[in-house]
Formats: sequence, C-alpha cells, structure tokens
Amino acid sequence: MIDIKRRDFLKMGGAAAGALAVGHFVPPPVARAARAVGSLDPNGDGYIPTMCEMCVWRCGVLAKVQDGRVVKLEGNPDNPHSRGRLCARGQSGLMNTYDPNRVLTPLIRAGKRGEGKFRTASWDEALDLVAKGMLAIKDKYGPEAMVFSSTHNLSQVQFENLLNGFGSPNYGTQRSLCFNAMIVANLMTYGMEEPTRDYSQLKYLLLTGRNLTEAISTSETTDLVDSIARGVKVVYLDPRFTRTASKANEWLPIHPGTDLAFHLALIQVILSEDLFNKEFVAQYTSGLEQLIAANKDYTPEWAAPITGIDAEVIRRIAREFSAAGPNALAHNGWRTSNFVNSFPTQRAITILNALVGNWGVTLFPAAGEESGGLGKPPQPPYPRVSARRLDGVPWKFPFVPLKLGIFQQLRDAIVDGKPYEAHGWFIARQNPVLSLPDRQKTLQAFSKMDLIVTVDIILNDTDWFSDVILPEASYLERYDPFLAMGNKAFLRQPVVEPQGEAKSALWIYKQLGERLGLGDFFQYRDEEDYLRQQLAPMGVSLEEARLHGYVELPEGEAKDIYKFDTPSGKIEIYSTTLEKGKFDPLPVWEEPPLPKPGSFYLISGKVGQHTQMGTQNNMLLHKYQDVPRLWISPGSAEGLGLKDWDQVEITSEVGSQKVLLNVTPAIRDDCVYLTPGFGHVSKGLTTAYGVGASDAVLHVTYVDPISGSQALTQTLVTVKKV
Repeated sequence: MIDIKRRDFLKMGGAAAGALAVGHFVPPPVARAARAVGSLDPNGDGYIPTMCEMCVWRCGVLAKVQDGRVVKLEGNPDNPHSRGRLCARGQSGLMNTYDPNRVLTPLIRAGKRGEGKFRTASWDEALDLVAKGMLAIKDKYGPEAMVFSSTHNLSQVQFENLLNGFGSPNYGTQRSLCFNAMIVANLMTYGMEEPTRDYSQLKYLLLTGRNLTEAISTSETTDLVDSIARGVKVVYLDPRFTRTASKANEWLPIHPGTDLAFHLALIQVILSEDLFNKEFVAQYTSGLEQLIAANKDYTPEWAAPITGIDAEVIRRIAREFSAAGPNALAHNGWRTSNFVNSFPTQRAITILNALVGNWGVTLFPAAGEESGGLGKPPQPPYPRVSARRLDGVPWKFPFVPLKLGIFQQLRDAIVDGKPYEAHGWFIARQNPVLSLPDRQKTLQAFSKMDLIVTVDIILNDTDWFSDVILPEASYLERYDPFLAMGNKAFLRQPVVEPQGEAKSALWIYKQLGERLGLGDFFQYRDEEDYLRQQLAPMGVSLEEARLHGYVELPEGEAKDIYKFDTPSGKIEIYSTTLEKGKFDPLPVWEEPPLPKPGSFYLISGKVGQHTQMGTQNNMLLHKYQDVPRLWISPGSAEGLGLKDWDQVEITSEVGSQKVLLNVTPAIRDDCVYLTPGFGHVSKGLTTAYGVGASDAVLHVTYVDPISGSQALTQTLVTVKKV
C-alpha cells in the first residue's frame, strides 16, 4: 500500500514531491530525553510517558519504543484525561509521525499559489524570508495588516507572544466554528467559560446534540458509558440517529433549529408546576421573577408543532428532569442546534441547570488550565495596539473573549478590505481552507495576501496555497510547555528524535521572533530551558518530570464553589450584562429559517474515527472509515427519484459538491448529513486526496450576533442525481 501511495505522490509537483518523499521511513534514534532518564532497557526498548495531540483533549500516553521506532501507543493511567485508555485516534497517533506525506524540510513556493510546486530551503533561508516579508508588511501597512491564526495547543502562549509582540490585534482561532455560543452563555450566566461536569452522582442526563460517543472526549465519554451502565437515564436530542442516540434511553429527532423552543418549554413546565429547587434558586441565583414573567407562554403545546416533539413528551421530560433534582444535568455541549439562535439555547440550558440546583453535585467551577505554581520565562509588556480587530471583537461583538475571536468574520473582513486591508497571514496547526464555511471566500481572502506562512506537519490544504511552509516536529518528536491538570503538571516530551529538519513550535517561534526584533518575548535558550524555567518555582528537575511524565503541583487555596464572577455574584438567570449591551437578558424564542420546498438543512457532525479536518490522511484511521456519503431519508430519496449509492450533486447558495448517497432512516426528512473533513484539495495528501466531498464548499457563513458562533446547520441545500 505504501509503494502505491508513494508512486501516486510522485505525480505531483516535482520539487515538492522530492522534498517530501525523502527519508520518511528511516527510523530516527530514540530521543535523547528518553535515553537520559533511563526509562528504556539496555536495548533501547520500553515505554516513555508523553501526551497525545490527536485532538484537543490531551490524553496521557505511554509510547512503546522498539528498535528506535514508536510501535504502539497506550493510555497513561496517571493522566485524568486518559485513565489508561486511548480512543482510536489516539492509538493511531504514531502515523502522525510516520505519515509518508510528512513535510521534513522548509518549503518555499516555486510556482503559482495553489499549484503545489515548492522547492526545499534551509531553515535560515525560510525564516529570513518570512521575517523580511512580515517586516515589509508592518513597515508599509502597520502591524495590524498581518493576521495570525492557530488552533488551541500547548505552545499557544508562544504563538500569542509572536502576534502580540509583533503588534497585531488580528487573531483567528477555530473556536467560533465550535463553541463560542456555549462559552459566552456560560460567562453571562456563571461568570466562567465552562463548568466542570461530574457524572459520579448523575441520575438524569439531557444531551442536546452532544454526540459524545463519536465526538470523543476520552474521559467524559467513559463517564457517559459508565453512567448508562449503572442506569442513568439519557435523553438525546438530534435530528440524526447517531451512535449516542443508539445508547440513549430516548432519542428525540427534533426539528433543526428548535432546540431553544424545547428548552424554553421545559423551563415553563418546571416553573408553572413549581418543580424548581426553591432553596438553591433563592440563595444562589438572581432573576427568577423576571424569568417567570417572560417564560409563561412557552408551553409544551406551543413548542410541540415547532419542535416536532409531542407536548406530553416535553411535559414528562420536564417532570423527570426536575424530579432528579441536583442529580440531573442538562449538558450544554460544545454546539447545540448550530443556528444563529444557539446562544439563547445555551442560555436556556444554563438556566435549566440552575433551576434544579445541580451546582456542587453534577456541575462544579471550571477546572481550567491554571499554571498551578509553574513559572515562565520573563518578558516585557506587549506594545500598545490602536487598530481595531478585523473580526469586530470587541467593537462590534463586545461579549466575545479576545482569545476566541470570530474566525469566519475575520476571513470576511479580509475579503471586504474593511475596516482596513490585511496583507499577510501566519497560520499554525490550522486548516482554514477546509474548516471555514464557503471555501471560495477563503481562497478569495488568500488571493489578497502578499505573504502566507504555515506551520504544519503534513502538506495540508492550506499549506497547498502557502508561500512558505515551516515543518513542525510531530507530538512524539518534540517538547511542549507543561500542562497543569488538577494537582499535576503533565509533560509532552520527545519519544524519538525529529525526522528530517522538523522543529518544535517553541524553537520556530523563538527563531522567527528574534529575526523580527522580538527576542525579549522569547527568553529561553531552547525547549529544555523553557521547561526548566517552568519548573524552577517548585525546585523539581526536568529529569524527574521526564521519567514520570508529570510533576506534582503545590496545593492551591480551596475555592468557594458558590462564588460566581458575575455582577451580582450569583448565577444570573436574568443577565444584567446582556441588558446593558442592549441584548435580551433572558432567552427568548427566535424562529429559525424554514427550508423551501425541495431543500434540506445540511447537518454537520463528527465520527469517532477522525478529528475535525486533520486526520483523514492517517492510513490507520482511513482503513476504518466508511466511504463518506450523503445521508438522506428513504422518503426524501423516493420523492427525488434517488436510491442508495447514487451519485448526486448537493448545492447551496455558495457552492456544490458531488457525492455518493446513503439512504437511511437515521435522519429526518427535512435534513441531509455530510461528514466534515473530507474533500481535501491538497494533492500532497495521498491517502485523503479525492476521498469524499467537502462541507466547507457548501456551508454559508452565518454569524450569531452575540457570541459570534458560526451557524453551520442553517445552510440549506438541494440534491439531484448526477
């Protein structure tokens, strides 16, 4: 299989193929860090603790090394996110290192942008070219003309040092495509981004589109499965019958965009029948009277024709949920209905939890990722930034945290050239060509750039349009900063030496920062020095951390779990912050757009084999992924004269894709479903290229006016046979 793939790979641009096809399967030596602590036997074989990066959950990993190669990955029982387990993606992580399409040397574009032709370069040449281009943009247009974007990762602090030290306000993250609505709703209600969920005393769970058995967060997915095994009742809302629906006691195939109506009706029943936790609500919340007045008309009979769920079912679930009291949990997930009304939906979910008084039982203050006593390298304050952010945060979107931003809005502002033009884009561990809605608009934004720089491991879709590609070491080949979790700080350390010329992000950002005159923001000699500075306040050696994969942290002060960082100091059912911003202080009904005759809602969702847009080239995962087809109900297929495995064209107002059809009763008649992450355009991905269709081509950009969240499911499409 590898020989076939490599032969196909050589058909792409000659310089790029030559650069990428050299030395992929030469076993690198076991990392010096691992050898130094004596964690291997005399033959160099054994287990080395580190952390996974196949998703953002960051499970603990025990990497089995044999004959100088990583041969197996297992869950670390000492890590609270893995607890000795790894999902399929985590177990396949060694292909992140041994992917035959790895970028192993810096590449500089040698043809037209998007042509896929690159030439190899030294690190000095590539970094000098990047620094020269960035400084030229800064000198001519100001630092704000340089855009920076990255997914959340352990080296994020140094990425942010780069953009903030450079003086740009323009920071794009993936979060507005995922959970902005949830974060902002929690901030308005609890004064924290995301409370911690505890399943140990759970008796009743309401999941709104949170497909935990496929959108896997290892420890929480384990908690869910264990809860089901011990008899916890699970009610699951989703227009699609997912694997989570198959495990739930009750699946409610709700009309898309109406989750808000369902939750408002639950609240109405609990209030009108006097089923809420009066003692908790009186002591720890504010705004009950306003809620009672505003919510009285949202009856189950009102919600039933809107949601497609019988009024008596809604009333029964409200009574069951309230009967479970503090042992109930309405999970606010990361995304709910994926409409522009997702924010009030999330607010309604937080209010449901407050009404049953589950704080301190199934919900607790956010654990966060505090430093826990870890040190950090010194640095000066950032330069003052006077330019507005392109994405409208906070001048247009006052409640969106700066570290989240609104990625799709940033892209649109680049296209429009307002409030000013951007000329450069520095992208790390991110694939906006495949993740942002409306791919054509993303490519249009790229066409306006004087400079596009990417930091990546393989030649992803965005790299295909890059001017300079800086090869990052895989997570099994590099150090990242310590991650504090509970009373431990966990270490990602190299298990084998980096292949080719790949380097860690800590090294890349420091080298580039120094060339940009920002050396004071990167005051560490190398990766190990950075980590030693983190450990210095605790007097713990890096060697000890390497051996165990973590260090113990000093005990922090006990937190008051009933302290809420809101204006009232309580859980704010009625948000005074939203009121001051001239938004509805309580969740109120917002009608979603209805599909026109012959059109369908385009549903997006995850599968357990893949993470977002980054794992489809993984050979091990690819073997266990069914051909990605478009789901449609039997009734809808019959009405269109379609049958299973037909090739169809799916079209939205911004694009179209051809895909095979999957006729299944597991979806509503008014919806179709397409697995995201496929339809790659980079010919440098020899496993993923040409497989499936891209939902990014189809999705229309819709932005929630409060949280900035992208409303993916609001896109309407038509389907016809090719």
